[in-house]
Amino acid sequence: MSPILATLLPDALVMALGRAMRAHVPPAGWEAVDWLNFRILFPALIFQAAASGAPGLGDAAVVGGGVWAILGLGLALGWLARPLGPRSFLDFAGVWQTAWRFNSALGLVAVLALPAASHGLMPIAIGFAVPLANVLAVVALSRGGALGPLRTLRMVALNPFFLASTLGLACAATGFVLPDLLASALARLAAAAIPLALLSIGAALDWRALARLDPFLGAVCAIKLVALPAATLVAARLFGAPPEAAAALVVFAALPTASGSHVLASVFGADRGLAALAIAQMTLLGCATLPLWIAAVS
Repeated sequence: MSPILATLLPDALVMALGRAMRAHVPPAGWEAVDWLNFRILFPALIFQAAASGAPGLGDAAVVGGGVWAILGLGLALGWLARPLGPRSFLDFAGVWQTAWRFNSALGLVAVLALPAASHGLMPIAIGFAVPLANVLAVVALSRGGALGPLRTLRMVALNPFFLASTLGLACAATGFVLPDLLASALARLAAAAIPLALLSIGAALDWRALARLDPFLGAVCAIKLVALPAATLVAARLFGAPPEAAAALVVFAALPTASGSHVLASVFGADRGLAALAIAQMTLLGCATLPLWIAAVS
């Protein structure tokens, strides 16, 4: 079994456990889990990834610019699926964000299947991508919620994911290291983020609909899992990107969407179940597509 498949299948089992727990946990309990993930656990995970190493100028230019281009392309292609989506723009935005967001924890695992020269580039990609990915998601969902520009700007600036990633990059750039006690506490919080998010996704998931990709969700999954990595691979070869950077960027582009996407959708009042369904479908389909992309660049 490939290391990526070995990582994704346990995630699917945890989601199945969340689905089984759905009848035994009241809705307020799952809302509390979403709040905890959004405010504390995922920010801890994102900070760790962003602060893990200071990028050199060359890596920052190639990898940072590359991930920003990937996010922009995902946003643009996802918008083309608008006619296929739900009538409510807010519900559409809850799924639209999954076309450019990414599973950072899975990215840190997936890069280990690449040659060693690429290993240090994924944390750099995540550090550069998280702020922009979350700014775009908050702006899209804020528009769906009919918020004014000042309130939208405030929500972007105070978004826990945005704050965690920018602080992590600042620590990496300045060489600041957290005290051991604080770093250990942060690591424990980060370790809890993914399991709780997967349980919550499973609880919101309608398994009967999982096997049925409608045109809208199918288009978004195809954008994230096929179109983005294919375009990245072609662009990397056309522009002569270093092989280790090209491999890391293609794997980054091929990652299923962030497990926390449904958390952000829930916070803004979008259809949490629809966003959770898109996440689950991308994760399960990624069991097949991600190993293929890794093989293509290895």
